[in-house]
Amino acid sequence: MKFDVSKLKEMNELDFEQVANWPFEVKIVVAVIEAIAIGILAFYLLVNDKLPQLQLEQENEAKLAASYQAKYRIAANLAAYEEQLTRLQADFSSMLRSLPTDDETPGLLDDITYVGTSAGLKFRMLSWLPEVPKEFYTELPIQMEVEGNYHNFGQFVSNVAALPRIVTVHNFSIKQDGDVLKLAMHAKTYRTNASANSTAGVTP
Repeated sequence: MKFDVSKLKEMNELDFEQVANWPFEVKIVVAVIEAIAIGILAFYLLVNDKLPQLQLEQENEAKLAASYQAKYRIAANLAAYEEQLTRLQADFSSMLRSLPTDDETPGLLDDITYVGTSAGLKFRMLSWLPEVPKEFYTELPIQMEVEGNYHNFGQFVSNVAALPRIVTVHNFSIKQDGDVLKLAMHAKTYRTNASANSTAGVTP
């Protein structure tokens, strides 16, 4: 059947009570308009209300994808993380072993005196200060006063750094008395706590 466009001009004269007698072309156009109207209505009734939920699902999907990527990167580098953790535990254990024990602490003053006199210094004071407890170790401050020259001081600090046990030097104060320099300073050594020793031996 041929579609006659001229029949559409009669749409303004249509009688809605005589739908059965409408021209075929008009029926087609009306059917298309009805289909479009039904589609739009169905969209707003069925789909439009679901758009916020759809957007939320898309956001959740993006979050899950980001979480998956993060976990994938962690899993991909797990071996490197474990190797680094093992190395850190070994370094921590080595550091704890370099801290003097209760039995070794008294002899440390003798070591400091020896390296100081070997560097040409004269000791005027060398004594322990009150201990300072920390979580994994205890600070053992040492107060000292020595006499010498700049070269003696430099050699002394270098010798202290070379001791087998950790000793750090702090709070320098230098005064000149004629040809002699007087140096007052604090040194710190560290004693490991029992809990730190047990922690160092634990592998997660």
